[in-house]
Amino acid sequence: MKNSLQLGIIGGIKVTVHWTFVLLIGWIVFINLRAGSTAENTLWSVLFVLLIFGCVVLHEFGHALAAKRYGIKTRSITLLPIGGLASLESMPEKPKQELIVAVAGPVVNLLIAAILLPFVNPADIFTADSIVAVHAGNLLPNLFSVNIILAVFNMLPAFPMDGGRVLRALLGFKFKRHIATRVAASIGQAISVGFILLGLFFNPFLVFIGIFIFIGAQAEVGSTKTQFMMADFTVKDAMIRDFHTLDYDAPISSAVQLLLNGQEKNFLVMQNGDPAGTLDRNQIIKALSEKGKDGKIAEAMHKSALSFQQNTLLKEAWPKMQLNRQVIAPIYDGDQLVGALDNENILEFVMIKEATEKSQGDHNAVTNFNENKATNIV
Repeated sequence: MKNSLQLGIIGGIKVTVHWTFVLLIGWIVFINLRAGSTAENTLWSVLFVLLIFGCVVLHEFGHALAAKRYGIKTRSITLLPIGGLASLESMPEKPKQELIVAVAGPVVNLLIAAILLPFVNPADIFTADSIVAVHAGNLLPNLFSVNIILAVFNMLPAFPMDGGRVLRALLGFKFKRHIATRVAASIGQAISVGFILLGLFFNPFLVFIGIFIFIGAQAEVGSTKTQFMMADFTVKDAMIRDFHTLDYDAPISSAVQLLLNGQEKNFLVMQNGDPAGTLDRNQIIKALSEKGKDGKIAEAMHKSALSFQQNTLLKEAWPKMQLNRQVIAPIYDGDQLVGALDNENILEFVMIKEATEKSQGDHNAVTNFNENKATNIV
């Protein structure tokens, strides 16, 4: 994620913290000072927040380890003021596997609470003192309470939160994945509206959570529907066979000219006859403004070029392109370059298939209606 500071790499997974996390720490310090807390109490509060987010990181590693069991890699874990975000390459499509991956995070929080339980006096849990100020005496009870809350809160059926993914997995045992996603997302968005309304009256933090859930659910519905429409198609079905390329050593001016002369917005960059990278419209404009028309394409291109064989399933290739933020990829038949897979062309392909299926469905409905009408007349 952009604007994030890398804290380290654990088990091949990058752990980063978004710059807005600093605002949270600053807010904690501010409200403590405004309340007249001592410097010592303020430090305890900051330590408590850091420990909470340490538990959040462990929560995300729970998801990552469960996903690894099914051969799914986790690229990074990012800390945000509203929680953690594990960037998995994909989610398991089998309901049982998604169920296990989804519950793994809350289970980690319950395990942390179980470890803390012997050191916690039940009388110290959820007391007025623990809510107002954190200190050495109530740090562990507070941490115990927070992990219970995290486990319960994350299991709310507000898709795409963990509980929402559990709901989709359970629905997936009976319905197709895109239908299960739509139902789970609708429930999640209804809950998100509740969060927003509560936040307006009680806690603004809930407003941000509600907006995050609403937008996340909508995006997941679109993504899942697109992947469903891609089923049984290969990249060969959606690739572009007639496309222009740019030379690795050419100036930006040649890319600008090609951009203006046609409808293409994304290009493969070739070096010695082989793809060396990609260049899209935004990169061309940025390079033109920063380096001028004599700037080199080699310096502006995206060097991490993802490629596919033409028999690769489209529903497997598209998420990889999204994850790598690559808008175009070379397609091979063995060692021979035969086409390019363009992100915009993929979406156009999906829209055409969706429109075709809809028209065929309407035609079949009319046909069935006419047949039933004829039968009734007879």
